[in-house]
Amino acid sequence: MMDPESFFARYPVFTANEFAEHHRQMGSGHSATRQSVLAHHESRGRIVRLRRGLYMTVPPGSDPATAPVDPYLVASRMAPDAVLAYHTALELHGYAHSVFEQYQYLTRTSSRPAKVRSFSFQPVRVPKALDHDDRMGVRVVDRLGLDVRVTTLERTCVDVLDRLDLSGGLEEVWRSLESVPYFDLDELVEYALRLGSATTVAKVGYFLEMHASRLAAQPVHLEALRRQRPKSPHYIERAATKANRMVSTWNIVVPLELAEQTWKEVG
Repeated sequence: MMDPESFFARYPVFTANEFAEHHRQMGSGHSATRQSVLAHHESRGRIVRLRRGLYMTVPPGSDPATAPVDPYLVASRMAPDAVLAYHTALELHGYAHSVFEQYQYLTRTSSRPAKVRSFSFQPVRVPKALDHDDRMGVRVVDRLGLDVRVTTLERTCVDVLDRLDLSGGLEEVWRSLESVPYFDLDELVEYALRLGSATTVAKVGYFLEMHASRLAAQPVHLEALRRQRPKSPHYIERAATKANRMVSTWNIVVPLELAEQTWKEVG
């Protein structure tokens, strides 16, 4: 016999497919019954539908309208293949300089942006360079007892430098990455090269060179990246309007405040 309460106790956020699988395991495969059960518990305020096919469980005694919801779990179930990435991955790993209310996830589906409570959820297409290997640099972590797919720290480092627009901008990204104590540099360099962007390779190389001692970056890592740097100068971020400096070893133009580290916090 089906026991919805045991499912709700385990799943703070869930999809209709996850509920259907639980239903089947309990011995019932009837879609109409599942829909009836969900509708009943939604009318009672035990669950809330966040969008089509996606629900949250309301803790006993809580108001359905104000009950807290975990945004990482929501993002992880916005698409069947969702992988938390960019600034959201930085936050989940615990290394974001700032906390945002926008959450990004990678997907191959036609998932659309959504808003839940004060949180915004933004789907991002898997990069074309990963058409045949989109699971490179992806791991599964536990979040409130549920599995969540997220990019590794190494892939996240490259991704946020690649897409500063999705990650809070250059200063936010740089400050965040400076708080990470360790990277597997072989993995990081491999992914940077696989992504296939000369500008991104130069950004990664410049970051590693500036933190070579702390991160134990070896000449072999830097040289592998340097061979794929841009042929002509590229700006580290688009529409740069501040004073800049050319870094000839990487063929990139960086803000003067980054090159001289003048944005370091005081106190």
